[in-house]
Amino acid sequence: MLSQGMSRTPLPPFAALKAFDAFGRLGGVRKAAVALGISHAIVSRHLRALEAHLGVVLIDRAAGGLTDRGQVYHDRVASALAQLADATDAIAGVDDRGLHIWCVPGFAYHWLGPRLAGFRAAWPAIDLDLRPSDSAADFIDGAVDGDIRYLRDGTTAASRKGLRTTELARPSVYPVASPALAAQCAGLIGSVGDLLAAPLIQESDDGEWRAWFEAQGVATGALKPVARLWHAHLALAAAREGQGIALANDYLVGADLAAGRLVPVVPGDGRVRPVTLGAYMFIVHEDRRRKTALARFCTWLQSTIADERPDGIAPIP
Repeated sequence: MLSQGMSRTPLPPFAALKAFDAFGRLGGVRKAAVALGISHAIVSRHLRALEAHLGVVLIDRAAGGLTDRGQVYHDRVASALAQLADATDAIAGVDDRGLHIWCVPGFAYHWLGPRLAGFRAAWPAIDLDLRPSDSAADFIDGAVDGDIRYLRDGTTAASRKGLRTTELARPSVYPVASPALAAQCAGLIGSVGDLLAAPLIQESDDGEWRAWFEAQGVATGALKPVARLWHAHLALAAAREGQGIALANDYLVGADLAAGRLVPVVPGDGRVRPVTLGAYMFIVHEDRRRKTALARFCTWLQSTIADERPDGIAPIP
């Protein structure tokens, strides 16, 4: 313990400590920048300023991680920042014992669920409750902390005072089928318009297919699907079984494409335009945004999406 009259080393700027903490937890300048909602250059400047302030090399720039001394310092900085966050929650009366997230089922099942082990490993003390739901959360009773929805362009989340909506990702949408069905249809689909006669699988309605065809410059009349299955995971299950062609995006079928269970359906002339029809949105209530567990989930969600699709994320304020 320092005796009276002895001086401590002046504390570094708080912004530099936050950047260092994010870099150490997330493993890179780009991920830290996304999580903090600032540019890569600012994160790098904070890290250099911190090293200059301490006179210690913290970042192993050749390996892209922390030096041994940097890791020791990060462990203590991260612990101190966590204690500050916990103290703030306590004084503000925020219940941070659990985290309740609702999510559109397709995204929850195909993308979010398989990655939650990473979140639990990073924050084992947070009790995360994930509820897949077709209905948007109403946030009325305070039992929901955040809601992930896919909103088609031209639609908005239900309007209610105090809700904050942020775009997470705006993926391209494209038709997919089983390899066997795609091969069977290959000679019959010379152009995008020929897909109108193909066995199309719909979810709740034909709105997404019609919007996709319109974006391709193809006029549509009434679409008669081979199946209407209401849920993305059911539609994709039917597509994997060769029942028809479904519309999907990378967040829904990335694993299926990698494993060869599904393939993109491309017309013979190769003339197909990249199309986006909507975005995955993260919705929170203003009253919950101070909750530390929610902030940590947001940071993890942002960095994970940014790592896989660096052009598909906007920072959560």
